[in-house]
Amino acid sequence: MEVREGEFVALLGTNGNGKSTLLNTVLGLVKPTAGRVALEWDGRSVALTGLAPHAVVREGIAIVPEGRRLVPNLSVTENLLLAGSSPRGRPGIADRLAYCFDTFPMLKERRAQLAGTMSGGQQQLLAIARALMCAPTVLVIDEPSVGLAPIVVGQVFEAIARLQETSRLTILMAEQSFFQAVDVASRAYVMQHGRIIRTLDRADGAIDHAEIRRAMMGVAAA
Repeated sequence: MEVREGEFVALLGTNGNGKSTLLNTVLGLVKPTAGRVALEWDGRSVALTGLAPHAVVREGIAIVPEGRRLVPNLSVTENLLLAGSSPRGRPGIADRLAYCFDTFPMLKERRAQLAGTMSGGQQQLLAIARALMCAPTVLVIDEPSVGLAPIVVGQVFEAIARLQETSRLTILMAEQSFFQAVDVASRAYVMQHGRIIRTLDRADGAIDHAEIRRAMMGVAAA
């Protein structure tokens, strides 16, 4: 699997097929028994395999975890400042906080509200903003649709797509809401039983939903 600079790539698959395990391997939370994970950026090649999670974050990869995992009894601003206090995020923390509030005006309006009292969609946007406070070059998002109503899922995906378009941030998103994810991503990988079985590329033309169904069922392309 390859994610190129400035791309929005979706990793698709149903529950239990290895999407989160793959992301956790990239982040250093799971140690691989074979293969390698590398970050190539600004002429550097960094082997991420074997690095501790905090070292991976220092290299510029931030996670929006499944289930959001905010600190519920801290305010919106406190959650953001906590994430921004990391060694990579600390320089320019005030500018990044302002950027998050400009990108997600709802968070600015609710900056004093406790995270645990927000709706699921609002918490998801806060979780994305929290990752941005780490000053990432690559944003990894794990199952942002979990626990959200379908209409809210669409709003969250639209917010992620706008963020990627305006910032040219590199995004890898694991998701089981196949059609909505493909509609906003530039490329998608289909994962089944721990293996990549299909690549769908918008550069080849519009990605047909029927093709996604075939891919998810493991049916060869016509």
